[in-house]
Amino acid sequence: MKSALLRTGLIVAVLVVVNIVSAFVFFRVDLTEEKRYTLSTATRNLLEGLDDDVHVNVYLTGELPAGFKRLENAVRETLEEFQARAGKNVTYRFIDPDAITNTDAKNKLFDRLQQQGLLPTNVINNEGGKRVEKLIFPGALVSYKGKETAVLLLKGNKASSPQEQLNQSYEGVEFQLAAAIRKLTQPEGSRRRVGLVAHTNVPPSRFSDLLASVQENYDLFFVDMSKPGPISDLDLILVPKPDQPFSDDEVFKMDQFVVNGGRALFFVDGQRVDSVGAEGTFAQPLNLNLDNLFFRWGVRVNRDIVKDLRCASIPLNVGNLGDKPNIQLLPWRFYPIINNFGNSRNPIVRNLDLVWARFTSTLDTVRSPGIQKTPLLLTSPYTKILQAPAVVAYNEARQQPDPSTYDGGVRIIGCLMEGRFQSLFANRILPGDPRANGFKAEGVASRVMVCSDGDLVVNDVDYKRNAPLPLGYDRFTRTTFANKDFTLNAIDYLIDPEGVISARNRTVTLRPLDTIRLKSERTTWQVLNLLAPLILVGLVGVVWQFVRRRQYAR
Repeated sequence: MKSALLRTGLIVAVLVVVNIVSAFVFFRVDLTEEKRYTLSTATRNLLEGLDDDVHVNVYLTGELPAGFKRLENAVRETLEEFQARAGKNVTYRFIDPDAITNTDAKNKLFDRLQQQGLLPTNVINNEGGKRVEKLIFPGALVSYKGKETAVLLLKGNKASSPQEQLNQSYEGVEFQLAAAIRKLTQPEGSRRRVGLVAHTNVPPSRFSDLLASVQENYDLFFVDMSKPGPISDLDLILVPKPDQPFSDDEVFKMDQFVVNGGRALFFVDGQRVDSVGAEGTFAQPLNLNLDNLFFRWGVRVNRDIVKDLRCASIPLNVGNLGDKPNIQLLPWRFYPIINNFGNSRNPIVRNLDLVWARFTSTLDTVRSPGIQKTPLLLTSPYTKILQAPAVVAYNEARQQPDPSTYDGGVRIIGCLMEGRFQSLFANRILPGDPRANGFKAEGVASRVMVCSDGDLVVNDVDYKRNAPLPLGYDRFTRTTFANKDFTLNAIDYLIDPEGVISARNRTVTLRPLDTIRLKSERTTWQVLNLLAPLILVGLVGVVWQFVRRRQYAR
């Protein structure tokens, strides 16, 4: 009897000690194979550094199909992890807009969410043999110190199956929420600095969406390349669609900026297309005086233009319907749609949606010691490469292409370079040269990305309202491509690959059930799931009684 009391007292004492220790020592154990509940280091640091309350209203809840319910659970689990790290500084609430009974209140909420950028998704479900349609908002609003930003939770490649797209959204939940919190909570003076090299005649309104998006996370400055002295006090330079040659002195400044650890992102063309008519115009070779610099870094922008069978459409008058023109959307091979990402595990392009290219050239990689090259944007295998000067005509869309002539294969149009870059001007700077002061032939490790399409970062304009359209928005098909996501991901990675962008590396493996076996063995598994727990409990009871009888029979 005394031994039983001693064991009971010892168990109670251990439980008390464990509870006391757990009040002061925090730990959680993630036993999943993919570590799906383990936050990235950057996200943990972000949450632990919060100085005020962050509140998240999630509108993805209620009666949802199984795939969306899984996404809702992923959001809930992620927010629980956020709360475990940040404590009382993170709060959240799930709101079902469809559960609001007051029609006026519901409509006001719908309007507010859409104004914030949360667009509804119409889902169709079969309930009891009936087709049921429901409008859901797969998104959230994050607020901090009176500021608010929208988070789109349904993200992924629209060319994938619905199940794959939902899984991609599942994988991106941490990044989407952490990026929103970072945007709202970055204190003044701690933001990274991005310099814009505006070496172009493109109107500023055509870059407005890109620049506004960059300014949400970074301090943006205009770089005056004519100003004497090096490029300094910047983390990255952004060079969008230059159309004028750089001088040797400007090339030298960019060279030394990268050699000294600065990062650079280029969107350049290999040819110039000034305007396009029905019968066409010539795409002329474009010399930006960057060939030698790019070659030293490990890439070459070719003087050509890509035609791709996987392409966007343009409106074209194909005839008349009575007394009115017959306008139809026809595929135009000069507008490739990019859905081929060289390294799909790189966080820049992981689970990225389609990217819209226009009048793009090709890239070749060349030998560059110490530089690791990662192709990220590639065309489809069905391409035709035209050497500039080449005719670009709208009427080309009328022609039925011969697939056998589109044998150019997969071509690179975006490449990431990482490593210790060597200066183009090594052994060329004499001691008496004013640029010799502080010159470095090889410096610290850095990162550069070159895309051979300047139009990737150029937004269209609504001329009726005289307002810029979102970057990547095709006004003819009303489709928004992932040009902006790609650019912002690239900036995030180039500046800090271990930052919040690293959360995009999360992988959640789909493990679908065998539907054929499920149908044929349905009854067997139902019976097993019903009876097995009862039998197990019964066996435990029998064993326990047997042990007790033997113990007390003595």
